[in-house]
Amino acid sequence: MDPLTLLAAANAAVAAVKKGCQLYKDIKGAAGEVKDVLDDLKTQFGKIKNPTNAQKIQYNEEVARVQEIGKADPNDVFIQIGNDLGALMDEYDKIGKVFIQQEAEAQQVYTGTESIGKRALMRVIIRSRLDAMLAELRETMVYKAPPELGALWTKYEAMWKQIVIEQDEAHKRETAKMQIEAARQRRLARKRKEEAVWVGAILFVVAWYVGTMLLLRTSQTYRGLYSSPWWSCVLC
Repeated sequence: MDPLTLLAAANAAVAAVKKGCQLYKDIKGAAGEVKDVLDDLKTQFGKIKNPTNAQKIQYNEEVARVQEIGKADPNDVFIQIGNDLGALMDEYDKIGKVFIQQEAEAQQVYTGTESIGKRALMRVIIRSRLDAMLAELRETMVYKAPPELGALWTKYEAMWKQIVIEQDEAHKRETAKMQIEAARQRRLARKRKEEAVWVGAILFVVAWYVGTMLLLRTSQTYRGLYSSPWWSCVLC
């Protein structure tokens, strides 16, 4: 899969986690005051004479957001944040596997249209964007959310670092295996090509020999030397 597509999926996972953090924070802050907030919103909106469509949309969106806060269970939101963090880890791992594939293919002759510099720059950009997203997410969960989310992030980050170390080792082994397999395939292809050349050469010699014999048998000189019809013993 295209690394940029995977990066977009990782970005969506980060956005989902941030949205969950904000919802969790709002739930904790509301503390049973949702009805009062909705009444206040209705009162404030009622004071606006001839509200514009944009104001109506904004009011409805805010009402929907507050209602969502009132219906949401903080425990469910907490679990959903964990699931979204897991999705982010999955996308990060997929991007890592794509990079491994590219590293293995770097040992082969590149026949595409993109320059080596452009492909290398794209990898740097993706890595930098991932690092920026993780830093932004860490700041959100540790400094801009309730304390329990910071604890969740601390545990998550520790586990992630361990997994990254393990994956790096696995990736190195996988890259080596892929390079060995690619080399084996190249040797096999070269061997098949050599065998095809030999078969072609043998067929050429046989065809040349048969053609020469046919020409000799049909020549006037041969007919003069042998009285029997030429076709009775073409290859005698």
